[in-house]
Amino acid sequence: MSAPPIVPGDGDLRLAPAAPVLECRGLRLAYGGTPVVEGVDLSVAPGETLALLGPSGSGKTSLLYAVAGFLAPEAGEIRIRGRVVADARTSVPPERRRVGVVFQHYALWPHLSALETVAYPLRRGGVLAGDARRRAAALLELMGVAHLAARLPAALSGGEQQRVGVARALARGADLLLLDEPTAHLDAPLRGALLAELADQRRRVGAAAVYATHDVTEALAIADRVALLRGGHLVQVGTPREIYERPADLDAARLSGAASLLDAELVAVEGDLARMRIGGREVRVRLADGGPSVNPRGSGAVRLLVRPDWVSLDGDLPATVRDAWFRGAHTDYRLETPAGTLELRRAGPPVVAAGDAVTWRIERGWPLG
Repeated sequence: MSAPPIVPGDGDLRLAPAAPVLECRGLRLAYGGTPVVEGVDLSVAPGETLALLGPSGSGKTSLLYAVAGFLAPEAGEIRIRGRVVADARTSVPPERRRVGVVFQHYALWPHLSALETVAYPLRRGGVLAGDARRRAAALLELMGVAHLAARLPAALSGGEQQRVGVARALARGADLLLLDEPTAHLDAPLRGALLAELADQRRRVGAAAVYATHDVTEALAIADRVALLRGGHLVQVGTPREIYERPADLDAARLSGAASLLDAELVAVEGDLARMRIGGREVRVRLADGGPSVNPRGSGAVRLLVRPDWVSLDGDLPATVRDAWFRGAHTDYRLETPAGTLELRRAGPPVVAAGDAVTWRIERGWPLG
């Protein structure tokens, strides 16, 4: 294996960053003249998983289809391994893009067995029939469905079809895997197993991946970075922790998980702690990196974002329980406070009920302005 390129500078040697596997620049997509994606700039590094997170209609699937070659852009360009594969004038056919696609609805060929389905892209790539079948069998073994090699799709469960679809995508030797809500129709145990399998297989083959989902828990768990989409526009791109703990605005906060917004008054900032007045009482709130809109020398009204796991029962602030929902491992509460409605999560079964007067404390928050 050849060494990575070295970049000299200022008397030292530094490793040059690897070129992106995928780049989207100023991408605009439309159906019948109606834009569905507008001005999107994205890149995906080798071996990286980027999650596209957003509600239905946000443009996730359209973006994947454009990268795969099924939808031509109206403006902007798409590059794979530095090569322009699509712009407003030209589009490289899907079969020449070295991209593997796992569809939400499986899209297996009904007349081909599982083994033949996985072998097909290998044979299209010039692999001899016998070698293609052997490599396909090995991929089915890795996905845990080798015993189903002779079955047609109609004889496979949804989860089994999905695993065959993943094996087919991996068989292409793709530089980039595109996954369109691949767990949407699976039950919880199989969803977890498939996510673990996808992560493991991606690491083994070293491919980059773009994973479209509307499930925030899934996105935060599987991705190296998350891109939030709303109405065809990028709201924020960052690591899962940045997206969850430091959302760019209220839209980003609500796309990335449960969040409450409280009326608060900033009194002062002391390092990573802020003195705030919430519901007429002064408290200290831990801030992530000081907060993007917090002036350490200023004060005044702010909208304080609070996640359910950033607060707890029993403290100095008063509230009334509006609702309590037992979730098994934890209980979710909705509290009415003088500063606004607050979502709170606590491990274990309910300890208070609707109508109870309680106290609560805040451990951290994120000022939005």
